[in-house]
Amino acid sequence: MIGETPQMNERKPSILRRILRVLQIDSFSALFHTRLDKSGSRLKLIAFAFVGLYCVIIGKMVHIGLKPDMQQSLKHAAAEAVAAARPDILDRHGEILATDVRVMSVFAEPRRIIDKDEAVELLTAALPDVDADELRKRIDSKKGFIWVKRGVTPKEQRDVFRLGLPGVGFIPENKRVYPNGPVAAHILGHVDPDGHAMGGLETYIDRQGLSDLHGAGFDLAPENLAPITTSIDLKATYALREQLRWGMDRYHAKAAGGAIMDVNTGEVIALVSLPDFDPNNGADALSPDKINRMTVGTYEMGSTFKAVTWAMGLESGLFNLNSSLDARQSLPVAGHLIHDFREPPVIFSYVQAFARSSNIGAARIAMRVGVDGHKAFLSKLGLFGRMVTELPENAMPQVQKNWSILTTATVAFGQGIAEPPLQAAMAVMAMTNGGYLITPTFLRRSEQDARASAPQVVSAKTSEEMRYLFRNDAIVGTASKVNVPGYCVGGKTGTAQKVIGHSYSNDKVLTTFTALVPADKPKYLYLVIFDEPQALPGDGGYHTAGYNAAIVTANAIKEISPLLNMPPRLDLPDLPGNAAGLVKCDMDPADVTGSIKSR
Repeated sequence: MIGETPQMNERKPSILRRILRVLQIDSFSALFHTRLDKSGSRLKLIAFAFVGLYCVIIGKMVHIGLKPDMQQSLKHAAAEAVAAARPDILDRHGEILATDVRVMSVFAEPRRIIDKDEAVELLTAALPDVDADELRKRIDSKKGFIWVKRGVTPKEQRDVFRLGLPGVGFIPENKRVYPNGPVAAHILGHVDPDGHAMGGLETYIDRQGLSDLHGAGFDLAPENLAPITTSIDLKATYALREQLRWGMDRYHAKAAGGAIMDVNTGEVIALVSLPDFDPNNGADALSPDKINRMTVGTYEMGSTFKAVTWAMGLESGLFNLNSSLDARQSLPVAGHLIHDFREPPVIFSYVQAFARSSNIGAARIAMRVGVDGHKAFLSKLGLFGRMVTELPENAMPQVQKNWSILTTATVAFGQGIAEPPLQAAMAVMAMTNGGYLITPTFLRRSEQDARASAPQVVSAKTSEEMRYLFRNDAIVGTASKVNVPGYCVGGKTGTAQKVIGHSYSNDKVLTTFTALVPADKPKYLYLVIFDEPQALPGDGGYHTAGYNAAIVTANAIKEISPLLNMPPRLDLPDLPGNAAGLVKCDMDPADVTGSIKSR
């Protein structure tokens, strides 16, 4: 075109022409001429091309070698995750509570599956409990690795193997097994399919560093892990669970719970919460009604809490076993009236008021000690803070923020403060073991080790007098149905109205029973609770603790004591006396004048 400059008409030579110039070749066609003077140039070009080709191939190989294989990485990560072993958990006699077994699991690599429809059809035929739609969704995903089924049986493994499906294989893994099913489930907790702890002692094990070791890549085999020996007696736990199941069914209760503890070491010998779950099926534990009621549930403990009040009165020095408590009329407190349950107006002795579970007597004791003294005593018994055990599930007590004289009066007989039952039992143990506040443990512990870290919260004298009160209650008081011959049992009933909405219910109650075996030289503390038990025909419409929790506790003592190497005793000693004289362990309730009905 007109006006174009020579520079605009010039074109840059192509890359090929540049190469030809370097090689001193005039044109591309010259490469194919047979002239000898051009052969050297052709050889140079061919060598250059081969060098370039080899460089590309080598670069590609290096790239492939350095790039991680996502499918293999995922499969390896899965194998590492499931290979984590856990130590055995044993009862105090070496019986297995939890252990690992080696199983095979089926996995798939969706990117390697040729016909996905066929794979789903064949796999679900061999594994009938695998959902076809859900498996198809996972196979259609872009993941490089998926689980088909964890922990298959040997027959299922053979059936899948015979399918010969590409992209489907097996990985050996550890499966946590609980051979006793739901027995001690709330103590043990459970693990998820990948071996991660989900509560109970399983979480305790992880917190001791097991999960950190696994995370650091240590290949821990079961034989290299020392077993965890617990304080639990498997046979006693099974027997307690059966008694609670019987009682829950008989009294149509909503729930039940129980514990047996060594008062001198704090060891939990048995703990049951119903409804419970099978830890072999972790999903079963997720139901809201299957919480551990003994450590997570918080309840107003009713009259069993009066043991704390009577011990406080004795420890304060303001009362003794011969003191009097006026219950001739209702007690007015801050515009409210405190009544006794089915009791005639009378002046009780300190011992009689405990045996007859007098609300008025409890309120008078606490009010005499005073608000500050009352709160200080409860705090000393550990009833205001969260109890710490090996189990991660420990609830905080529910304590009123605005503590008044009315609060002191009602808390004295077990209303206005809610405690986890096991924490309340800890306080009762301190009143009966010589005065030492010993935190419960689910592991083996000697009496010497327990006393080394336990503060003395009441005197030995107060503790002895409280044992007398417990024993007297089992002979002539509300706990008379637990007076099992040969075991010198002491006990205390408790019936608490449940709070429904913002008021106390007249027909929904929580019943509790605390038993000391034997009362003269305590070894075990039994605690039984029932949530909303119903009255039986012939019981006069009463559903209080003496009609249900006491009976179940008595049955448990008779059945479990021999399992704990505690046969019935023929030589039963006397207990400390009061103004009415000595009370003997072998005294028959029918021979005691003035005995009252259980409640």
